[in-house]
Amino acid sequence: MIQKSIYSSILKSRTQRKKQFALLIDPDKFEKTNVIKLAETAGVDFIMVGGSLITNGSLEQCINKIKEQTSIPVIIFPGNNLQISKRADAILLLSLISGRNADLLIGNHVIAAPVLKSSGLEIIPAGYMLIESGKQTAASYMSNSLPIPSDKDDIAMCTAMAGEMLGLKLIYLDAGSGALKNVSASMIQKVKTAVNIPILVGGGINSAQKAVAACNAGADVIVVGNAIEKNATLINNISSAIHKL
Repeated sequence: MIQKSIYSSILKSRTQRKKQFALLIDPDKFEKTNVIKLAETAGVDFIMVGGSLITNGSLEQCINKIKEQTSIPVIIFPGNNLQISKRADAILLLSLISGRNADLLIGNHVIAAPVLKSSGLEIIPAGYMLIESGKQTAASYMSNSLPIPSDKDDIAMCTAMAGEMLGLKLIYLDAGSGALKNVSASMIQKVKTAVNIPILVGGGINSAQKAVAACNAGADVIVVGNAIEKNATLINNISSAIHKL
């Protein structure tokens, strides 16, 4: 177990105006990829593991195999309350604040609380905001919630503000896996000006240029998953680009 607080490292990098890169791995597709060594070489800051629906893979086995290959901190990005493993270093305790599904605001958290309490995982409460991306994503379908329209920056801003006021420690703006368009720079900027907690941005980031644009707009951590499944060379390209900022 990594003793250093992952959240503290995010805060420290944010204070130093350094950007961070998280690689998102879907356990269903992990066996088909060979990205961990690439992530190690590229200086990826975090590896996130999880998905809206895991059918063929195993979260536990995926994390174990990642741990065998690297010391990069592993953070669970849970698609439901079954996606918990003591083998990880931390878990994003996601509250879907962009939607109105009570189970994803607090219901599933209540069910998972006793397991999380005894897990030894670093718990990082995060305000999860789905942003409309030009297509229905697995996250919006499985969560039974509508994403925030991509051109409604004020709604995103006020939602993020509410999340911070509720005590959440991160805001995660996500266009979703396979998004046709990423979260706009104007929306990221609007949220950045309204909150004092770190901002993660993911979904639709399929080039170093888009990653840099999101960072320049105010993202503290860039999350990329689906694009890397199609083009693993993006790991080094994106990592190198944002770490130079």
